[in-house]
Amino acid sequence: MTRPTALKLGTRRSALAMTQSGIVADQVRRLTGRDVELVEVTTYGDVSREHLAQIGGTGVFVSALRDALLSGEIDFAVHSLKDLPTADADGLTLAAIPSREDSRDALVARDGLSFEQLAMDPRGVRIGTGSPRRMAQLNAWARSLGVRVETVPIRGNVDTRIGYVASGDLDAVVLAAAGLSRLGRLSEVTELISPDVVLPAPGQGALAVECSADDAELIAVLAGLDDPFTRAAVTAERALLAALEAGCSAPVGALADPVLDGHITELRLRGVVGTTDGSSLVQMSITGSTPVSREEALALGRELADEMLAKGAAGLMGERVL
Repeated sequence: MTRPTALKLGTRRSALAMTQSGIVADQVRRLTGRDVELVEVTTYGDVSREHLAQIGGTGVFVSALRDALLSGEIDFAVHSLKDLPTADADGLTLAAIPSREDSRDALVARDGLSFEQLAMDPRGVRIGTGSPRRMAQLNAWARSLGVRVETVPIRGNVDTRIGYVASGDLDAVVLAAAGLSRLGRLSEVTELISPDVVLPAPGQGALAVECSADDAELIAVLAGLDDPFTRAAVTAERALLAALEAGCSAPVGALADPVLDGHITELRLRGVVGTTDGSSLVQMSITGSTPVSREEALALGRELADEMLAKGAAGLMGERVL
């Protein structure tokens, strides 16, 4: 009996990307009984040392993987969903969005301190992040506490970022909790930041499994990984981002989460846009009934975006990254 050929899964080379792809590979092996081979692909975002806002963060971690899919070099790819452009890619389909990990941001600070404890240091505090969205909300949080915080733009993998704290160059860094969880490094987190304080990036904590739109057999297999609620939630979040005409490096946060009354009764979508210095924020929310179809999720995101634009959100994003 001929052994089925291995499926080729494209992934970025970072430890986090390899770990995330390994999780999906294991799930596909269990579903199909076929071997899955990880194929490492270097993206522009991996080799450029410029800050994401300078290189136009949208798609810089994705384009090379999509090219490999379209050329047939790989069968499917795993992305961090928050890195995906909101526009559909010709010839490709988003075959699965597995159940979401923790969507929150996480603080890794010196001496095991929380944000409020750090912020009380009379000498001032330096916190590193590569995200204008985080800068906007952290600075707004500091303003609300009446304390002085300097947000410092940084790049690099998890080790590099946390290393800034260990070396004393920075007092703290902020990263996505989901990545630290997948790497088994949640013990280094000193505070999980409530979305009531800092809303995550649209799609944060979720993975995207993408393949050729022409491969019906593989699409059917990958559909077994899909979580309908996660898909509805991130569809609403990404619809908000798209309607704001903002890219993944813009200072936009969004989170769709359930309203619970014994069971899920509504889907609440929250959004925020702000200036990176935290001086101005537009923060609003909207609710829709559940279950949520794709069309309803898209409409929810667009409706909230319209309301935020009417309140001046466009003027807070600076130069748009499309």
